[in-house]
Amino acid sequence: MDLPRSFTIRESSHRLINPFTPEKLATLGRAVRPAPGTTMLDLACGKGEMLSTWARDHGTTGTGVDISTAFIAAARERAADLGVADRVSFVHGDAAGHVADEPVGIASCIGATWIGDGVEGTVELLRRSLAPGGMMLVGEPYWRLDPPDQAAVEGCYMSSKEELFALPELLEHFNGLGCDVVEMVLADQDSWDRYSAAQWLNVRQWLDANPDDELYAQMRAELDAAPVRHARYQREYLGWGVFALMDR
Repeated sequence: MDLPRSFTIRESSHRLINPFTPEKLATLGRAVRPAPGTTMLDLACGKGEMLSTWARDHGTTGTGVDISTAFIAAARERAADLGVADRVSFVHGDAAGHVADEPVGIASCIGATWIGDGVEGTVELLRRSLAPGGMMLVGEPYWRLDPPDQAAVEGCYMSSKEELFALPELLEHFNGLGCDVVEMVLADQDSWDRYSAAQWLNVRQWLDANPDDELYAQMRAELDAAPVRHARYQREYLGWGVFALMDR
């Protein structure tokens, strides 16, 4: 049980596996103001940057779950480097269906709502771990601009326009799930650049070091197309944000 190697190649230098910068993540922490001692569960936690930096900055504790062995190893190393390994733990496993042993103050899924087959299922999954009065954090893409044609849709790695909402409709959707949206922090074009463009260097360095690897042709083709695809489509049309939700 693991992610395909292509994921770890693209994300090799990333601490955040989404289009947030460290500054955006810190802004989110200041916005939701977790009290010291707040327990967290982060599903599809990636390299655990939110859990580890918030444990350092806000005194939270928590558990992260991710299917990637490489990401879990990096998360444990990061927690040790920040001196918070006694406050956060990381579990290699499938986050889909994972429920905390004890209710938590913050339950999150930042940019991986496929674990619940979409926003609705992910909110229901997070609720199963949430203490009364707790907060959910959901990271989700949305249409920043209305895509004009199918090429723009596919350029944003979607198969149909209906897969995503525009921002106002996404907020309405959360409302329809019985949630108050109590905060949000949105990626911008610069943070998208930092996420996507860093992948190009990761891939190029991997290509230079692995000319005989079975993935070479796939990753070479990806690098050939990725910069223009990002500039033409993703940077213009695709938004992304983290939304803080509380049950009504």
